[in-house]
Amino acid sequence: MAAQNNAPLPDGLEIAGYRIVKKIASGGFSIVYLAYDTDGNAVAIKEYLPSALALRQEGELVPVVEKSKLSVFRIGLKCFFEEGRALARISHPNVVRVLNFFRAHDTVYMVMAYESGHSLQEHIQKQHQRGANVGEKFIRQIFMQTLNGLREVHANKLLHLDLKPANIYLRRDGTPMLLDFGAARQTVNTDSPKLTPMYTPGFAAPELYSKTEALGPWTDVYSIGASIFCCMTGSPPQPADQRRKEDKMEAHFTRLEGEYSPELLRVVRWALELDPLARPQSLFALQKLLRLPEVESAPPPAPSALDKLRGLVQRMGLGRKPAPDTLQG
Repeated sequence: MAAQNNAPLPDGLEIAGYRIVKKIASGGFSIVYLAYDTDGNAVAIKEYLPSALALRQEGELVPVVEKSKLSVFRIGLKCFFEEGRALARISHPNVVRVLNFFRAHDTVYMVMAYESGHSLQEHIQKQHQRGANVGEKFIRQIFMQTLNGLREVHANKLLHLDLKPANIYLRRDGTPMLLDFGAARQTVNTDSPKLTPMYTPGFAAPELYSKTEALGPWTDVYSIGASIFCCMTGSPPQPADQRRKEDKMEAHFTRLEGEYSPELLRVVRWALELDPLARPQSLFALQKLLRLPEVESAPPPAPSALDKLRGLVQRMGLGRKPAPDTLQG
């Protein structure tokens, strides 16, 4: 991911009824601030500011966008705004809550509820630095709840498309919350003035590497499997494009035998199938196996010809076009 090379808004700035306290995160597409509303409630404000398209110097408020990049910047701006509205319709304890969105400084801002805690990625790193594995009970509990939130997202015709431990936030009470939706996380296509989905290698399903394959719930399923694998090993799986050339994942699974139950390893294997039709076609199918403390010893059944046909029909119905989500660096 590209680094954010733009100057953040100054601490103490009043904007649309919010007071900026400090920058708390940044990336190639946005800057996130801690702020307070007029009632003194803490909020997180995400500013659309793709570093590849816009430049803001220290002391300035309005970014400068070159004419050649303006059309792409405006497309992203429109997507970001529409995605904020879409997410604002979702009210679920395991999905980040969007409170407001507004335009200012020739860009768009999304206001979200601020929660104290840390990312699942930070938790994984701490555990592995101590030489400890992330426990299976913890994995099952966290991803059961994460899937509850993701099912609500899918019910609203949205896809996440950038699921990874860094985008699963653990509140202080341990409950997870989905952050940083990626269906509209974009990278500039230099061949034409449009935006194309960006992916995180290792966590991205193989269809995200293609311009023609359909995206759907099965795409997020792959990323859930990759995130569970990362909990187990401390690292993401082998990137999908490399796996298509020479798949080395079986050796990793062999090393995990004895550390985790055969049932959980089978679930992760199933979610990480390279063929989209060979994966669970819905989150419920995946969640059903995670929910049970003891899963039947037989591996998940191979999809029948009818299952594959149904999956193909569903994929053709959804098409390639990903649903809108949030832009975040």
